[in-house]
Amino acid sequence: RYLLEQDFPGMRIGPEPTTDSFIAVMYGDSEGSIPGNALVVDPKKPFRKLSRFGNAFLNRFMCSQLPNQVLKSISIIDSPGILSGEKQRISRGYDFCQVLQWFAERVDRIILLFDAHKLDISDEFSEAIKSFRGQDDKIRVVLNKADQVDTQQLMRVYGALMWSLGKVINTPEVLRVYIGSFWAHPLRNTENRRLFEAEAQDLFKDIQSLPQKAAVRKLNDLIKRARLAKVHAYIISHLKKEMPSVFGKENKKKELISRLPEIYIQLQREYHISAGDFPEVKKMQELLETCDFTKFHSLKPKLIEAVDNMLANKIASLMSLIRQEESNMPTEIVHGGAFDGTMAGPFGHGYGEGAKEGADEDEWVVAKDKPAYDEIFYTLSPINGKISGISAKKEMVTSKLPNSVLGKIWKLADCDGDGMLDDEEFALAKHLIKIKLDGYELPGTLPSHLVPPSHRKPFQTAE
Repeated sequence: RYLLEQDFPGMRIGPEPTTDSFIAVMYGDSEGSIPGNALVVDPKKPFRKLSRFGNAFLNRFMCSQLPNQVLKSISIIDSPGILSGEKQRISRGYDFCQVLQWFAERVDRIILLFDAHKLDISDEFSEAIKSFRGQDDKIRVVLNKADQVDTQQLMRVYGALMWSLGKVINTPEVLRVYIGSFWAHPLRNTENRRLFEAEAQDLFKDIQSLPQKAAVRKLNDLIKRARLAKVHAYIISHLKKEMPSVFGKENKKKELISRLPEIYIQLQREYHISAGDFPEVKKMQELLETCDFTKFHSLKPKLIEAVDNMLANKIASLMSLIRQEESNMPTEIVHGGAFDGTMAGPFGHGYGEGAKEGADEDEWVVAKDKPAYDEIFYTLSPINGKISGISAKKEMVTSKLPNSVLGKIWKLADCDGDGMLDDEEFALAKHLIKIKLDGYELPGTLPSHLVPPSHRKPFQTAE
């Protein structure tokens, strides 16, 4: 709702778990909704494989279509509210985690939403997060309603969230958490406004980059699936080979299933495969219970060779084609909705701050602090109105900034490149130091509004 800046069919927002359906929010010429059963038989939509989850799921699945600019670049799957406590015991009628896993394998980004005042990870939420295993690079976390707590509480909430997530997601990497208040209402606590704006901007950049990288991600998923298919072939053919030809098939099947972890280790050594390429043991054991091992196929070395050839050679040429196509096409980013509100005008992120301060003013922005800078300048014994690098260094190092940063400031401030600073250049250097000490980044090249007045080239008028 926040990203689209408009309601969509089937949307309900409230403090309780209101969304009881999976809603695919997609672009359409007119506003409307399509129920699940009709959706899975539509050849133009990518949901046909969801029919295997049955009517209990399809009755809780729909597509909302609306002519929104944001949806031209991305589609959003809104999942049901996570249940907690007693409600978890009431079955949904379909395998919720299996559905989440199906979507997780196909989407480009997974966003987990937490409320700042309600951090508990219920059993169902824990199971849901575990179903995203293997998709860790896609997960982002949003700590929403952060304006409802003050700074001290927010620090504690953030720490508690990271601790809770660390117990559920067993990865050494720390997940990226975006903190903010993602709705269009006034902030309750404004002391962290700048933090919320910076975090929202980072989240928008992350989402806006998705269309550009879609082709590479699809190729990445193809490689992942090819490796899994290859390993699957090794496992299945090994089980087939171990089966007796006539008697004791059932007993042998049970033995092989129980010995699956050992078989994994044996195959890893034999074919030099990484342990991370193998499917989860418990899940594989459950699936094998219902299979007839005698109907499995034997290993076909030519097919394995073809997959290896594809991974080694064909993928590399595909990558170069994708890069070539990306460089020839215009950069595609997400537009519309909340994304446009942060791009232009005086309320865009960072407008009028740091090096951008004074960009739309006639007067040189450094001038207001120049009298104070001049006092320091004349204590450094200027010769012919300029101070040497040695004199400037004595003053600049008092900022305690590292030499690499001070070197960049010197390069930006020495406008005429004579290795010395006049009073305006010195004032500019002090201004740039202040920008860095205030926590802003230095510009790569000096913006025109920061160039000292005496160093600006006069405008040439045409006769």
